[in-house]
Amino acid sequence: MIRDVGMAVGRSVMERAGRVWSQFHEATDLSADLLESDDAYLVVFDVPGAASTDVQVRYVDGAVLVRVDRFRDFYEGYEMRFPGRGMALDGRMDLPDDAVVQPDAAKATLREDGTLEIRLPKGVHEKAPEDPHVEPGDAVEPDEAGRSDASAGSSDDAGSAPGGPAGDAP
Repeated sequence: MIRDVGMAVGRSVMERAGRVWSQFHEATDLSADLLESDDAYLVVFDVPGAASTDVQVRYVDGAVLVRVDRFRDFYEGYEMRFPGRGMALDGRMDLPDDAVVQPDAAKATLREDGTLEIRLPKGVHEKAPEDPHVEPGDAVEPDEAGRSDASAGSSDDAGSAPGGPAGDAP
């Protein structure tokens, strides 16, 4: 009888410990590496025991997000005593702030060794439009309404500072 009570207590402790470990595992981000080449970024996550149908990959606001919803195999004649593996796992890898990628051209590959590789081709950095520097006396093309820029140095703003609006002279 004491042995039966001891076994029941032990089983209860193991089940609770297993659930706690499983929850801890699920709350911990997946391990990942970020690699960079001249033409792409490569993000590698460890996703052991995942099937390709278990994996979701998204690119949001400069970060690669991975969600893995694994399922446990059932073994006939066996009872689950210690459910220690997390079944819902998440991972995130932030790309560098200046990274420009083509997320629609990304490719994810799940390897037999339990690694998930996500290749994101680099995009082209767009240059910000430059404001043309206009010297006083330069000809300025009129806009659609026929107006020219007052900062262009027209003849009626002789008292203004170069590049400043007319009437701002001290």
